[in-house]
Amino acid sequence: MSTFIKTTQDGRKVEVIGLAVCIDGNKEAARLVPVSEHPNRAAILEAVPDATHMAGRLPLTAEEAVAVQTALNAAQEAYANSPKGISERIRSAQNNALANRDG
Repeated sequence: MSTFIKTTQDGRKVEVIGLAVCIDGNKEAARLVPVSEHPNRAAILEAVPDATHMAGRLPLTAEEAVAVQTALNAAQEAYANSPKGISERIRSAQNNALANRDG
């Protein structure tokens, strides 16, 4: 499952593939960071004034950030409801129960 977001200035394709934001098929980030919370926000806003979020080293506008977050949410929901996601939750619950046992 992939969702096209944009093409970079140098012609690379940005898309959400599964649970990651990818540039030309290579994972760039698993989550978005608001520019206002980014440690390099001044440099980011100087270079890309309309950026509201970052996905790794990729600046995104508000519209692009909404598209990315929507695609990431859909992928997360699909994973959570898949056999692999259910198995992962069961494994995690079992590990937590073992770790919290009184011994």
